[in-house]
Amino acid sequence: MSIGNSPEDERPFSDVSGVSEEARPSVGRALRQARIAAGRTVDDISRATRVRTAIVHAIEADDFAPCGGDVYARGHIRTLARAVHLDPAPLIAQYDAEHGGRPAPTPAAPLFEAERIRPERRGPNWTAAMVAAIVAVVGFVGFTAFKGGDSGSDAKSQVAEGTTRTPTQASSPTPKKDKPAAPTAEPSDSAIAAAPQDKVTVQVSAPNGRSWISAKDHNGRMLFDGLLKKGESKTFQDNTKINLILGDAGAIQLYVNGKKIQDDFRPGAVERLTYTKGDPEVG
Repeated sequence: MSIGNSPEDERPFSDVSGVSEEARPSVGRALRQARIAAGRTVDDISRATRVRTAIVHAIEADDFAPCGGDVYARGHIRTLARAVHLDPAPLIAQYDAEHGGRPAPTPAAPLFEAERIRPERRGPNWTAAMVAAIVAVVGFVGFTAFKGGDSGSDAKSQVAEGTTRTPTQASSPTPKKDKPAAPTAEPSDSAIAAAPQDKVTVQVSAPNGRSWISAKDHNGRMLFDGLLKKGESKTFQDNTKINLILGDAGAIQLYVNGKKIQDDFRPGAVERLTYTKGDPEVG
């Protein structure tokens, strides 16, 4: 029986889990012994692990301050241990025992509860804002159309009547519609004289048959779009111009600014016409 060191004492350090704390080498010494036993230099380990040479020297001297914290120290120990073929788990456990251990894990349930009760931040309700804006626009357009329709009706009534109403007519309880002008009759001299000089006035009559007509003002607002029956007439007025479309121009008679338009429209012909202030002329 040999009383000297057994051959096992000359083996490289490979496992410190079964060694007593008194006989167990430090973490740094264990890594250094394993590196030497592997026949590798500090520069070799640094190149293989990408851990700086100064940090490798410090760890082998059990100085973990250059690592920058326990998390980085554990990572370097694990990397160096694998590079020299050591099991990193016992070394990390030894490091934790010598340096205060790992921080206690934070329970997941309280964090989850905190996230769940945290009030959710909500951005502006753009949908409600868009709906409100659309309602406002529709209301404005409807109000404008209503006011425009009222003013157009008043203008039509004044032109159709042709003359300025006398006090006796104003006091008469008989509505104006009880005394319409004959639909086939041409405008009288008084009606021609009453056409405003600063506006364009167009009267469309259908003495020879019916025709579809369309009338728009200078803004493109529709004044009338429909069928003008035989014997009916429509009068339109605008500050700038009147745009007309006649479905059957041969059935239509036009009076522009109080003057009869002498035309040769053929029956069934579709005509697009534009009239302005002043003498009748097709635009």
